[in-house]
Amino acid sequence: MAQYDLLVIGSGPAGQKAAVQAAKLGKTVGIVERKQVVGGVSTNTGTIPSKALREAVLYLSGFRQRNLYGAAYRLKKTVTIEDLAFRSNHIIKNEIGIVEDQMTRNRIDLLYGEASFIDPHRLNIQQAGTSTEHYAHVIVIAVGTVPTRPANIPFDGHTIIDTDGLLTLKRLPTSIVIVGGGVIGTEYASILAMIGVQVVLIDKRPRLLEFVDAQIIDALQRQMTDIGVTLCHEEEVVAIRKDSNGQVTVSLTHRPPITTTTLMYAIGRIGATKSLNLDAVGLTPDTRGRMTVNDHFQTAVPHIYAVGDVIGFPALASTSMQQGRHAACHAFGHPDHIDTDLLPYGIYAIPEISTVGRNEEELAKAGIHYAVGIARYREIARGQLSGDETGMLKLLFNHHTRALLGVHIIGEGATELVHIGQAVMAYKGTIDYFIDTVFNYPTLAECYKVAALDGINRLPRPWPQPAPDEA
Repeated sequence: MAQYDLLVIGSGPAGQKAAVQAAKLGKTVGIVERKQVVGGVSTNTGTIPSKALREAVLYLSGFRQRNLYGAAYRLKKTVTIEDLAFRSNHIIKNEIGIVEDQMTRNRIDLLYGEASFIDPHRLNIQQAGTSTEHYAHVIVIAVGTVPTRPANIPFDGHTIIDTDGLLTLKRLPTSIVIVGGGVIGTEYASILAMIGVQVVLIDKRPRLLEFVDAQIIDALQRQMTDIGVTLCHEEEVVAIRKDSNGQVTVSLTHRPPITTTTLMYAIGRIGATKSLNLDAVGLTPDTRGRMTVNDHFQTAVPHIYAVGDVIGFPALASTSMQQGRHAACHAFGHPDHIDTDLLPYGIYAIPEISTVGRNEEELAKAGIHYAVGIARYREIARGQLSGDETGMLKLLFNHHTRALLGVHIIGEGATELVHIGQAVMAYKGTIDYFIDTVFNYPTLAECYKVAALDGINRLPRPWPQPAPDEA
């Protein structure tokens, strides 16, 4: 029976970073992966493949050049699943190699097989009919999630799929109904519509992504409609029937039935904890398979930690990495701090969205007097050069102190641009920073200056001067 200071279950972003951090602290580490490849959902079926798919679609569809060459411009008239899979498979292979190399360089043992608890310090790892036992002083659960698959949905992997199933299709669908307007559903709806797939997106809420600033979502919905997405808000699916000819008929609460070649069920994911035998250590996940943890990501058993998507919100690869590092540091008494107040969100729809800080609805509810400054990409030379004339950067700031409270962006480079605002907010900066700073020209970063000036010019004169004691 091998013994380790740390055993990590799962090799996704959270597990990788927990393992590497412990190795950097001089600990013996093993990482258990149930599949034959490392990287977890993020590398193999989720974050990396979906973003690779998006980049392939943007390139092949010529989307970024349409403002320059016309709406009919296409780099490739007919895009196939092979075109999309080629780029995704290439990137996935490279990412797997990078992770394996990182594990090797840090002397982390890769243990392939299905892990389950024997007792609080021992894991059984089963593979190909054989099993081995491993002991660890500390165990980190980083098993991630799997798509929700309700029993009443007749999944078949061909015409009715979950969110992991798109790139396993033999050919691109001619039409698709996506049930669920969350982040994944929204991303896939816009990506598929961009290459000519007829897309219907069904969601029970009055608008997409209710946690995002309403003005940004209004812009997203307009642009999604422009590229051919049919949005069905405040609708629920009451029945799904697969016909003998392979078509799928979807019955709704308010609208007539929709017939489509493919249906994607994109309502939520559940923690992949079913096979861990958590009863053996006295742990019970919630009804969605998620683990409960404290601020240091400890479960009710202090030496057993849980990190990443398996603990629920915010379930981002970026936050999962940070959680993994923090858990390893805490487990071995190494000083560490994790900042959860300024989490940037990236939504890789077409167009992409990113946000950090509070939105208008949250500020109004909190009774904070705020002002708004907006820069539109069409006003910025770089926006013209890049072909994105519909993007927008929105700053929210305190009306009296001018402290930056929120940054909300839609358009090219949104997920990169947001970090400028994140840094200013982290250091309690005001929008005066953007006014006083020189930005490279022409860049999209210049939007910060334009938005700050726009916000200042909306204030009644004489302008209120910053007061350092007011947040």
